[in-house]
Amino acid sequence: MGWLDGQVALVTGGGSGIGRAIVTRFIQEGARVGVMDRVGARTEKLQAEYGKLVTTIGGDVARLDDNKRAVSTTVDAFGRLDIFVGNAGVFDRAVPLADIPDDQLSAACDELFAVNVKGCLFGAKAALPELQKTGGCMIFTASVAGMNSGGGGAIYTASKHAVIGLIRQLATELAPRVRVNGVAPGGTRTDLRGLAVLGQDDRTHFADPDVEERLRANNPLHMMLEPDDLAGAYVFLASPSARGMTGTVVTVDAGSMLRMRRR
Repeated sequence: MGWLDGQVALVTGGGSGIGRAIVTRFIQEGARVGVMDRVGARTEKLQAEYGKLVTTIGGDVARLDDNKRAVSTTVDAFGRLDIFVGNAGVFDRAVPLADIPDDQLSAACDELFAVNVKGCLFGAKAALPELQKTGGCMIFTASVAGMNSGGGGAIYTASKHAVIGLIRQLATELAPRVRVNGVAPGGTRTDLRGLAVLGQDDRTHFADPDVEERLRANNPLHMMLEPDDLAGAYVFLASPSARGMTGTVVTVDAGSMLRMRRR
């Protein structure tokens, strides 16, 4: 038996990185999964690999109508919705505020907050009626940048603080019927892209040649986290084993938030 036998999930940004690992692990644990991603090639690959265990939806999390379509497509395919995972995100490549040109700042904020914050709000709004029917749960991908400084630039850090605030607010609003929790990854090797308005969207942040060495040096386990290292936290929060948890953010960061002993 799997931890999620008979459950139905919807994962945004599920075509790559952490989202892809969540989809794979949910299926291994007995769930069927709707996957929303803006890149068609990613969803096609998932559909080819998992067949009837997934249904895929091309869409933009920053559009409420696309989120509603993702929910309805998932319910049409599998008959219900038990788990919503708001995972889609973009990064600002830790660009300091002083280095963002004045004429690009507003557009950069709009682009990043549209995905990282509105994407979570719109996904929650769209999924809520179905989750209320099943007594389901929401899980959002936060970040260590939502708890401290140094995990991104000012725009990204502000957006992830907003996500953690959203988790806590919805946990109180939606109780007792719907649980709301989050996972806060540390630096994890994914295809996380930057902002188009700043010319960062053509490459992943983790393509930099020294990124693995830097990330290993910044945590006591000396790990470069991979998406599979995160997936188990989502499984746990979605499972009956976490039925007493809401408003909680589980940190998976190889200990990077700890104050390390200076040698």
